[in-house]
Amino acid sequence: MNKIFPQGDSDDSAAGTNALPREEGCSPLCGSRQGACLSAFLLLLLVTLAALIALVSILGFPPHTPGAQTCVTLMNRTGFLCHDQRSCIPASRVCDGVRTCAHGEDEDETMCRDMPQSLPSFLVARCGDPSFWIYSDQKCDGTNNCGDCSDELSPVTTCPPCGPGWWRCPSTVFGYCGCIPRSLCRDHTQHCSDWSDEYSCPGP
Repeated sequence: MNKIFPQGDSDDSAAGTNALPREEGCSPLCGSRQGACLSAFLLLLLVTLAALIALVSILGFPPHTPGAQTCVTLMNRTGFLCHDQRSCIPASRVCDGVRTCAHGEDEDETMCRDMPQSLPSFLVARCGDPSFWIYSDQKCDGTNNCGDCSDELSPVTTCPPCGPGWWRCPSTVFGYCGCIPRSLCRDHTQHCSDWSDEYSCPGP
């Protein structure tokens, strides 16, 4: 006796299996290729990460760059501490066009772009006329840096007495204020308004 299958049924349905439709344009190797690509990408990522770890272990982490710090120079003046934490350069050597610190941080573009506003405050000293400024290490150095002696004389600036290499007197020389270098004493030229540089000063 022959079995009669319903119209439209096939041997597959009779066997209890259903055929899955294949995606158009994708061969049986498609899935394996995508897996291989993903594996290769992950392998490359791991190799790159391992190389970075090896590089850091050999060279170490890049040093932390501190902000601008003040220091005191050998001449007991205000200074700028270089990033090596050892070199202290005079304040007036900052942004002078010469790289004095080993890594050139004293000529940093951001710090030197709009002086004096861009300079750290410890590097700047204002004159009697606030529109004029000098470097802080130029205060009380015996020289008339402001042009009106406000960086050397009160009431704007209080400076210690003249040092051993100076003679205290009201100077007639524009470059000095309340003191003149002893090297100018007894040189047959008036440098003090009271002539003390020629009659009282013992000289250098």
